[in-house]
Amino acid sequence: MQKNEDALTFRKAVLRDLPDIVAMLADDELGAKREDTSLPLHGRYLSAFEAIDRDPNQFLAVVEAENKIVGCLQISFIPGLSRIGLWRGQIESVRIARDFRGGGIGRKMIGWAIEQSRARNCGVLQLTTDKSRVDAHRFYKSLGFVDSHEGMKLTL
Repeated sequence: MQKNEDALTFRKAVLRDLPDIVAMLADDELGAKREDTSLPLHGRYLSAFEAIDRDPNQFLAVVEAENKIVGCLQISFIPGLSRIGLWRGQIESVRIARDFRGGGIGRKMIGWAIEQSRARNCGVLQLTTDKSRVDAHRFYKSLGFVDSHEGMKLTL
């Protein structure tokens, strides 16, 4: 179902947004296996939110349309020594509410994240996406992202 994405509002997430954010994180095949939407929310969500909220190099954003949260993403601003002290933007947890998918909101969200990263003088904007998310790979490539590196993770 496509909704009107022209009246989008991007803002910093606040604590009352957390249940909606967790619900979006859980609303897909991968997220359903790793997230817990039961209320009250697990305390680790609250601790993580507080850490993100107080860190000036983290920005947890929500996107509103039609008086409801329809998307979210997190940008981490990472200083580095390589490439002559280049700062990087790292995008994580990009989600669109199910009823609003396919209407262009994701494209606008990533455009907004690019603007935020440029404003913070980042020279690179990067993201990871699960190898099984073929549609997401196609989407990010359509926005100019290049799969130039192989990502690796170690679960601790």
